[in-house]
Amino acid sequence: MTKIEWVDCHRIPSRSFFYKKKQFPVCARCTGIYLGFFIMIPLLWFYQIGMIISIILILPTLIDGLTQAYLNRESTNFLRFSTGILAGIGMSGFSERITYHTYKFIELLLS
Repeated sequence: MTKIEWVDCHRIPSRSFFYKKKQFPVCARCTGIYLGFFIMIPLLWFYQIGMIISIILILPTLIDGLTQAYLNRESTNFLRFSTGILAGIGMSGFSERITYHTYKFIELLLS
């Protein structure tokens, strides 16, 4: 896989997936986040996620990352990937809600 320069990811080999002995351009967590985001974006046309559900979906990634950073705990790539997918879904729902409310606010200001 090629290196993606504009993505802000640590790309640590032990925390990344490999395919045919080549490292993915992003770590396992970022892979999950991008996958969750790209899965959920088309679904947002049919189903909207509330802000509370979005935050709940993001929390496992936050907890996994913080406990790994501050409690000397080592996570697995499967856990990083799984919580990343949840966070990607949560972030897409969160982004959609912010966009919707911003649009409604601007619409209200202009009317």
